[in-house]
Amino acid sequence: MFRLRILIVGAALLNGASPEESRLRRINEVTRLPGFAAFWDFVLRDEAGRFEAWLPNGKRGLPLDARNYVKDYWGIGRDATLEDFPLLGSGPFGQAIEIRNESDPNFRPVLLLPRSQFHGSAIDVSGPGNSVSMVAWVVHNGGNHAIAGIWHEGTDLSQPGAAVQRIENGRRQYAIFAGLAANNGASAAHVSENGGPSFGDKYARNLAVTSHRIAPAPAWSVVGFTFDNASNTVTAYIDGRATPYWIDNPQQHPFFKWPAEAWRQGKLHSRPGTQDGENPSFPADQYYLPPETKIVRTETISRARTERVILRTFPFTKVRVTLRRDEDGRWTVFGEELVALKVNPFWFAHDLFSPGAAGNGGPFTIGRVIHSSRGVGFTGWIGGVAVFDRALSAAQMRRLARKTVLPMRIDMTKSGVRSPAPLR
Repeated sequence: MFRLRILIVGAALLNGASPEESRLRRINEVTRLPGFAAFWDFVLRDEAGRFEAWLPNGKRGLPLDARNYVKDYWGIGRDATLEDFPLLGSGPFGQAIEIRNESDPNFRPVLLLPRSQFHGSAIDVSGPGNSVSMVAWVVHNGGNHAIAGIWHEGTDLSQPGAAVQRIENGRRQYAIFAGLAANNGASAAHVSENGGPSFGDKYARNLAVTSHRIAPAPAWSVVGFTFDNASNTVTAYIDGRATPYWIDNPQQHPFFKWPAEAWRQGKLHSRPGTQDGENPSFPADQYYLPPETKIVRTETISRARTERVILRTFPFTKVRVTLRRDEDGRWTVFGEELVALKVNPFWFAHDLFSPGAAGNGGPFTIGRVIHSSRGVGFTGWIGGVAVFDRALSAAQMRRLARKTVLPMRIDMTKSGVRSPAPLR
């Protein structure tokens, strides 16, 4: 075993502040922000040793249970305990947990907050007009799946292996992922309006993702996102940056081919009659049609006497438009092709899924989410998870990253793992 510790070089320490004073200052940077709802720093623990969250007005609560979701839903594998989440002994806020590359396919430990303990609370962001932001402090060893959020993917999809004993449909709201197939190892923001699939696929596909990727271990990174309901945008961040990201030829992309097809079906459906390539059974509520009323840029690709091809850039799409001139000399649209799709920020013109009764909603989890494929997912260290019930500004996301992560890296040169006593 390695002894894991943090090498810290920062202005606060150089100016004479103690490590505890520096830690509390960084916590304050999180809890002082408007819309602060909950923050797990993995130092604060209840009498049973479970990790608790800082809450508004100096309160604490929302303790996380250690669960093996494979045993909970498939009835196989052993129970999980807090011992299955090794402690680093330090981190941006004083502590961090490890999500390991578990070799047992029947063991997928997760820190879980049951739905009944937060339904209707500030972290249960859903329904009309509501926005959410989320931030996690991580060291990324590998994997591209979930880091934290309300994202129960369901156990209703057929997968190889033992038969599921507890079948539940998807109950998704929002979560941070490590890129998925959208950009493996990036920061990705997953959101859902229906808890289930999107764009005619069996999986959820509304997602913003960064073009750059999370720094590899041993560096600490701040990953996060905002969903701004008023502007219908989801924006993914790494270390306070949210660089605009376009996917060219999204029809060929392993993830974004789904919204690309939903765009095509929506366009075909908007024309009179049934068009070549139109799927009459495509769900009408899953067309993906970002606003194309404001033209940002127009480029001429080709020009002839009776046909012109132009490229129109809109805020969220780039469209190749073929125009043909009729016998009366009028130019009309003959065809449209999606050339590029903007995926950061990503257009999402819905409210987040509102399950109604608590029994219809998913849990809040850290480290993994419940899903039928039962893959290992993200591996690495998580040193904090925060939720805000509003869309933080770009400036607030930048400050949060700048003020909470000193130049840190994990030093893996010694043996032993430190597990300090709970802080009460």
